[in-house]
Amino acid sequence: MIPTSPSPNPRLLGIGTAVPPYRIGQAEAKGLAERLFEGLPGLHRLLGVFEHTGIETRYLSAPLEWFAQEHSFAEKNALWADTALTLSIQASQAALAQAEVAAEQIAAVVWVSTTGIATPSLEAYLVQRLGIPLSAVRLPIWGLGCAGGVAGLSRSAELARLYPNGYVLLVAVELCSLTFVRGDLSKSNLVASSLFADGAAAVVLGPGKGPEVRGGFSRLLPQSYGVMGWDVTEGGLQVRFAQSIPELVRGELGRLIGEGLEGYALDPETVGSWALHPGGAKVLAAYREALGIDARSLEASGCVLKTFGNMSSPTALFVLQRLMSPLEPLPADTPGVVLALGPGFAVEGTVLQW
Repeated sequence: MIPTSPSPNPRLLGIGTAVPPYRIGQAEAKGLAERLFEGLPGLHRLLGVFEHTGIETRYLSAPLEWFAQEHSFAEKNALWADTALTLSIQASQAALAQAEVAAEQIAAVVWVSTTGIATPSLEAYLVQRLGIPLSAVRLPIWGLGCAGGVAGLSRSAELARLYPNGYVLLVAVELCSLTFVRGDLSKSNLVASSLFADGAAAVVLGPGKGPEVRGGFSRLLPQSYGVMGWDVTEGGLQVRFAQSIPELVRGELGRLIGEGLEGYALDPETVGSWALHPGGAKVLAAYREALGIDARSLEASGCVLKTFGNMSSPTALFVLQRLMSPLEPLPADTPGVVLALGPGFAVEGTVLQW
């Protein structure tokens, strides 16, 4: 399909989600961590983090005991590729069905993941498994971590404006559990083990009825590389995770988001709905303090965190799906923002009009 001149803003037509089959409770995860992190100084005090995350259940890509064993990076990555493709297909089919859009109508696919590596990237397989035209534009995005789903939503909207006669499919999938490094006895790895989970979300954008995507914004906090990310080791992708994230949210987030919203003639006080990536209970509390988030938005993020944990890039899209529920529709013309924080250290936002 040949791109035309930019069209009116696209709409969010459907959202689908998928999770792997292994559901665990937080008490189970804490019990395994107590065994695996034996030898970490102050372990019994540090294990309290499992009880303060706001998480009750999560979904993993392998049985809990699988993580008690050593696995090579190649083995973990192979399981990531297989499971990520399966979940991507499931979430995409659900999103297409809700949008009432056929796979043959998709003009572009944006595919987001930071927890595994594949070349060709997995959307090449997804396109052919779903029956999407082989002429579809493919845009894989890697390295944005928790912010990837929101950045992907903004990039998808930009593509949708270029292809007004077709539709764009966004897929964000992360299998955070498969990055676990068995021999890493760091505090960062313990905290990550208390928070992160696996899941996929897909969104269909294009002409039709649904929330309007006005655009996006990005803000990078300078010299903040060490806050969040991966170190590539023999064991795989080893987590880099600072405990200062809630303080950064309280200290910097309001200013950065205010700058991002200025281009849309908005400010945090005039935003009526927030689909917030729930990085954890402390991060949600910091959002509330920094931005004055409304109760409905906090409830949606808290519910996703409680039920699914922090799935990295798809998580904000799970929250957005909950806010799009027809049971409690938002008033027309309500300004909204989908927001996430990620490696960089960065803020990614997508501005909506409900």
